[in-house]
Amino acid sequence: MSVLSKIEQLVPGIQGYKTYKREYFSRDIVAGLSVAAVALPVGIAYSEIAGVAPVVGIYAAIFPLIAYAFFGSSRQLMTGPDAATCLMAAAAVGALSGGDPQRHATLMVALTLITGVCYLGAGFARLGFVANFLSHPILVGYLHGIAIIILIDQMPKLLGFTIDGEGFLAKSLEFARQLNGTHPITLAVGGSLLLLLISIKYFSRVLPGPFIVVALGILASQLFELEAQGVAVLGEVPAGLPPFRLPTFELNQFPDLVRDAVGLVLISFTSGVLTSKSFARRSGYSIDANQELIGFGAANLASGLAQGFPVTGADSRTAVNNATGGRTQLVGLIAAFTMLGILFFLTSPMSMLPETALAAIIIVSVFGFFDFAALKTLWHASRRELLFSLATTGGVLLFGVLPGVLFAVVLSLIWLLSVATRPYDAVLGKVSNVEGFHDLDDYPKAQTIPGLLMYRFDADLVFFNCDQFEKRIEEEIQKAETPIEWVIIDARPINIIDYTGIQKLQDLREELEDRGIELVFTGVKHHLSEFFRSTWVERRENELNFRLFPSIESAMDAFKEREDRSTQSSKKD
Repeated sequence: MSVLSKIEQLVPGIQGYKTYKREYFSRDIVAGLSVAAVALPVGIAYSEIAGVAPVVGIYAAIFPLIAYAFFGSSRQLMTGPDAATCLMAAAAVGALSGGDPQRHATLMVALTLITGVCYLGAGFARLGFVANFLSHPILVGYLHGIAIIILIDQMPKLLGFTIDGEGFLAKSLEFARQLNGTHPITLAVGGSLLLLLISIKYFSRVLPGPFIVVALGILASQLFELEAQGVAVLGEVPAGLPPFRLPTFELNQFPDLVRDAVGLVLISFTSGVLTSKSFARRSGYSIDANQELIGFGAANLASGLAQGFPVTGADSRTAVNNATGGRTQLVGLIAAFTMLGILFFLTSPMSMLPETALAAIIIVSVFGFFDFAALKTLWHASRRELLFSLATTGGVLLFGVLPGVLFAVVLSLIWLLSVATRPYDAVLGKVSNVEGFHDLDDYPKAQTIPGLLMYRFDADLVFFNCDQFEKRIEEEIQKAETPIEWVIIDARPINIIDYTGIQKLQDLREELEDRGIELVFTGVKHHLSEFFRSTWVERRENELNFRLFPSIESAMDAFKEREDRSTQSSKKD
């Protein structure tokens, strides 16, 4: 592979621009301008969640788009600020900054850069599979918890008062106590803009709702002098490029930042790659999860170097890109340079933007986190998974955003083990006019042979489920109407048997042998049959001597021959 090919493999955007079709340009221009119209106000709004200056949200909206346009594998994904990521970052940095705004901003940049490095490390290590680590119900539950916390934080800003308190419960109680302090004009402005934004979102996928709300908010602020009437406004937004520099922080904070960055990567990548895959599937192509890690890493490094905050795949901006016909990552570059132009020449009017307008944008955005359809599906399909999803939501609300990540991971592991320890299995029988052997639960009239138990275990045989394997065989032997003489294990679904599984098979074989029952295997995969016959297995205290047959039919024939010989021997006697 040539050096140029390696570079194009690492930076897939180069190949995309080399093969760019001229007919895409008009659509990409429209999509880029539309994405910018949404990304800029959303970036400013999400800076509120992150606890940093509004201009930082603009930086985080611009520079990650440029980086991802070269390093990402999706043609449509737009990167940028995300409500869940911002809240997680704010929680991480807030615990270390001691309430100092300058320190908070510095640590936010450090966290963003470390997050970028973690992404790149995971990408080069080809850990794209981590996107599947959190089950969808648990991710839904986590995002529900995030959404509720953000709503409690933003509702006071929509209503025109402030609340103090740490944690969801304390803030909820404080919010209820402060409701009588609602500022009528702030509520009127914020409520009107909220209803307008909901209407735009409901009736049009193309109109840039956040941009319209910001423009109307600024216009209303200037026409009616809202600041003089007690409505909080954004304040000065510095123009021009950010200072590109590395942050300084205490070395003893580094382990905490790395820990929090890993949590950010897990949640933001899982959510972001779902967006990437979803839009790629609709457009008939696939993304590379490992390259997405690198793309997200480059985006976060760009954001950090520009003094921004952590970013991921942006659902709303990607949806706008798709709805307006964007075809390539040139959309991201056009959106980024459009916002750069605004950053240089049009920041002055932003100082008059009512904060209640930003609260309206955030509230409508987090409505998208609520996936009630998924909960309804879980209610009908798997109430155990529904319970795990609701438990994750409760964990986030009770323990906080970052401990909620660990809680979600632990619940995912518990769910995985709960499924893996009790895999599907079947007692098999022969069905007339149907090829093969089938589950007696599916075919109650399937034929079985007296004295023969045919059993299938639909999982690998490892330490956490081998007791269940033994227990089920014993249960079926006890339930048999005639004494069992042979147990045939259909091993076709089994790919792995670990040391504990081998020990369990040996113990089971010896126990059954003492009772006059023979244990045999059919359909054993080649690598497992070699393992059974390996010198390591044979050196055990007692040789396993498992009888292996290529198919259930051949094992049945051997059993019948044995029965015939036994019958003939009995007649001679």
